[in-house]
Amino acid sequence: MSRTPHWIFWVLWFVQFGAYAAESGSTPFDFGVLQARAKALAAAPYAAPKGEVPEWMRRLTYDDLRQIEFDGRESLWHRDRLRFQAQFFHPGFLYDRMVHVAEVRDGRATPLPFRREYFNYRALKPGPMPATMGFAGLRLMFPFGGPDRPPDEIGSFLGASYFRFLAAKSAYGLSARGLALNTAEPTPEEFPVFTEFWLARPGQGASQLTVYALLESESVTGAYRFIITPGAKTVIGVKAVIFRRRDVRVFGLAPLTSMFWRGENFAGTVADYRPEVHDSDGLLMHNGRGEWLWRPLDNPGHVRVAAFADENPRGFGLLQRDRNFENYQDLEANYHARPSAWVEPVGAWGRGSVRLVELPTKDEFNDNIVAFWVPEKLPPAGQPIEIEYRLHWALDGMAPPAGQVRSTRLGKSAYYEPGLERFVVDFDGPKLQALDAAAQVEHDLWVGSGAKLHHATLQKNPLNGSWRVAFTIRPDGRGQPVELRCFLRGGREAVTETWTYLWQP
Repeated sequence: MSRTPHWIFWVLWFVQFGAYAAESGSTPFDFGVLQARAKALAAAPYAAPKGEVPEWMRRLTYDDLRQIEFDGRESLWHRDRLRFQAQFFHPGFLYDRMVHVAEVRDGRATPLPFRREYFNYRALKPGPMPATMGFAGLRLMFPFGGPDRPPDEIGSFLGASYFRFLAAKSAYGLSARGLALNTAEPTPEEFPVFTEFWLARPGQGASQLTVYALLESESVTGAYRFIITPGAKTVIGVKAVIFRRRDVRVFGLAPLTSMFWRGENFAGTVADYRPEVHDSDGLLMHNGRGEWLWRPLDNPGHVRVAAFADENPRGFGLLQRDRNFENYQDLEANYHARPSAWVEPVGAWGRGSVRLVELPTKDEFNDNIVAFWVPEKLPPAGQPIEIEYRLHWALDGMAPPAGQVRSTRLGKSAYYEPGLERFVVDFDGPKLQALDAAAQVEHDLWVGSGAKLHHATLQKNPLNGSWRVAFTIRPDGRGQPVELRCFLRGGREAVTETWTYLWQP
């Protein structure tokens, strides 16, 4: 006697549930309902959306889409005078996928349909719009300056599973993602998409906003919850329950995506007036053993992947440490004001690795840096992958209690030291600043295979109070990458984080 597969009951239930929603206008909703929805979808074959965005929208140019402006008076919760508000992005140009949005109030979700009057089309003449029209994404608003101030943009969800947020007085920079699948693998990377959002109506004077999202792709589905607390440091509590349709080679959790074109460690020349151009300048890790590691970012000549093995990491993030405008000279991009993002795990993540992917780029318009956590083992097939973490967005305050790397510089010493490569690493921090030049501070320097240490010095900089390690290495001529590590110690105790660098001949 044949039996109907269990997942069929789930699909039929949701079909009936959707019909009820269409009639009543609202449906019961909470995170448990969303997880059940994701589980049911994972049990069914993936159906890629087709023809969602009308042809005239897909033909829009970048400049056309910029003309379409959301009317702030139509912001969700604007008329209710709530501190949090939401606005929506118009589909078109590269945004050829629609997302659907609902408001959650008193445990029930009510759809927020697309309305033409939300937008000012200016000189554009909009074409026909289907009844099932959705949005490209959403932006969130909150008054950083206080309850009596107009709302500021604090973050957005736009494109695939990308989202990015701001801290007070910062400018948009790096992004986060819901999931990274097969990043930097020979097989094509898969980009899951947030297809639906639910915005929980906040109370009067609320300081937190909860957003739910449904993630879908060929290989996975997922239920996501974001608890957003904006401020001088904007913190997002992320909880995800992910179901697999099939296995993938690389399962990247809590991914961050950024741009690094060039910085102080860039030894080449370009026809650009700006000394440095980057959203982030390094990867910081606080591993399960309590060690702090700093990896300066690079723009390599080819795809480069580094994995830092760990167990129960305490945190990792892509940071923009250099806040000196003089080092960027860009009044439009404001690279000096781009936020850092720090992933703080909730609970024990077990064994795995923080993976850093660096892609070559010839300009500042491509995100070429990705960092994420790769678990050593995933739950058995059929069981969900659950992860929880806090994602911090801030200008400052993400540093180890000991000294930290201030800058990394390198270049050839061919003129007076033929065959050698020179590195200059500056360490700084309150404790290092307080030490005088005669203090018992030593450098601990390690050079991996492919080169030998030739000479190294350590001295306190009398001009700014930092400490400088300058050293040269002699490559062995095989052309292999050379791993370098350095930290400062006072006696047997480390007084700085560990600088780690991969030098490519």
